[in-house]
Amino acid sequence: MLYTFAGGGTLCGLAALVLLIVSTATDFWMQYRYSGSSANQGLWRFCINHKCHTHTITVAFWDATRAFMLLAVLSCFAGVVLGLSAFTNGTKNRRVRTGGIALVVSGFLALLALSIYTGVTVTFFGKRFVDWRFSWSYIIGWVAIILAFAAGVFQLCAYQRTTAEPAPSNTADT
Repeated sequence: MLYTFAGGGTLCGLAALVLLIVSTATDFWMQYRYSGSSANQGLWRFCINHKCHTHTITVAFWDATRAFMLLAVLSCFAGVVLGLSAFTNGTKNRRVRTGGIALVVSGFLALLALSIYTGVTVTFFGKRFVDWRFSWSYIIGWVAIILAFAAGVFQLCAYQRTTAEPAPSNTADT
């Protein structure tokens, strides 16, 4: 049963890792109309009529969102590597538990990042642009959060199952 939970956790963690990387790297966190043109922005660039430019101003919420997303990616990567290494190493318990904790931390860091972005977008950009919406990069970030938390829970359940199972007895019944 250890391998079922640990394998499911590692698989969810791998999916979360891919989605976190894609979400962090792409430019479609928000779409809006700017001077009659379609525009979109991500954490690193904004694009107007398919011409992209790096963000020229330093705003604390972008820096915080970027930092939390990058930390989430690193933590998720660590959780996946620990989950995979548990299958090849004899010390399954500690690696599975540590991988589960890393995946839960990853979900929490991404949750912080998306919460900051959501709060600022709704209060600031929502008033600045009339026709705006969150876009697919932002949405897959939320999906990655769910997967990271699920992966961490699976890994921690696998650890709990291995510590709760009694050791096999070598005595024969008489």
